[in-house]
Amino acid sequence: MEKTKRPLNEDEADKQELSLPQKKYYRQRAHSNPIADHDFDYPSCPEAYDWSTLYPDVTNTESNIYNKRVEMLDIGCGYGGLLVTLSPMFPDSMILGMEIRVKVSQYVIERIKALRANQPNCYNNIACIRTNAIKYLPNFFKKGQINKMFFLYPDPHFKKSKHKWRIINDTTLSEYAYVLAEEALVYTVTDVKDLHEWMVQHFSEHGLFKRVEDGDLKDDPVVDKLYASSEEGKKVTRNNGDKFLAVFMRIKDPDL
Repeated sequence: MEKTKRPLNEDEADKQELSLPQKKYYRQRAHSNPIADHDFDYPSCPEAYDWSTLYPDVTNTESNIYNKRVEMLDIGCGYGGLLVTLSPMFPDSMILGMEIRVKVSQYVIERIKALRANQPNCYNNIACIRTNAIKYLPNFFKKGQINKMFFLYPDPHFKKSKHKWRIINDTTLSEYAYVLAEEALVYTVTDVKDLHEWMVQHFSEHGLFKRVEDGDLKDDPVVDKLYASSEEGKKVTRNNGDKFLAVFMRIKDPDL
C-alpha cells in the first residue's frame, strides 16, 4: 500500500528548498534621486530598531550572548553579490546592505531568504534593508559602530547639475565618519575615472580620512573580492572595462 504523505508543519515547510529569485523580475532603472522624498520606515534612534527581524541569531536583550551589532555596511548594495561573498569570510560579523531601489532591495531580501533555507545555519549574518543612507545612517547606527564600509560602483550621476546626488560628498562624508570606528576602512570601486577622482579628492580633503596606500592592501583579503563580486563589477569585467580602487581609513578625532 502506498504511504500517505503527511503535510509539512510550518517549520518543515520553511526548510524546504527555495528557488533563488530571478533578476529579470526585479529589474529597475539604475538612477534614483537620493534627495527626493521617499516613503521609508526608520527608527528614531539606533536603540529603537529591532535587529532580530533581520538576523535570526540576534536578540535585543543586552544580557543575551547572541546580542551583536552590525559591523560592516555595504551602501548601495545592488543585488547583494558582495554580501553573499563576505558572509562566509566573516561568519562572526553582522553585515548589512542598504539599497534605495524598491525592486532591487526586495530581490536581495528574497535571495538571502532562499540561501538560508537551502543552506541551514549559513548566511544568517547578512541582511538587507531598503533605506536612504544619505539621510538615515545615524538613525540606525551608533557613533563609531561600523568597522568596514563599502561603495561598489556607485551611481556616477554624470551631469554636473546632479553631482550633488553623488553618494560621496562633503556632507555625507561627515555622516559616514560619525558611524565609523577609528581606523575603520572605507572601500570604493568604480569603472568611471571621473567619479574615482571625485571620491579620492573628497575623502582626501576631509579631515577625518586618509587614503590607504596600495602597498598596504596586499594582505587585505577583502580587496580581491571587490572587483567582481557585484553584478555591476561582473558586467565591467565582461566589457573589459577599467576598475579604479581606493581605500580610506577613518582617522582619530582631532584633539580640541
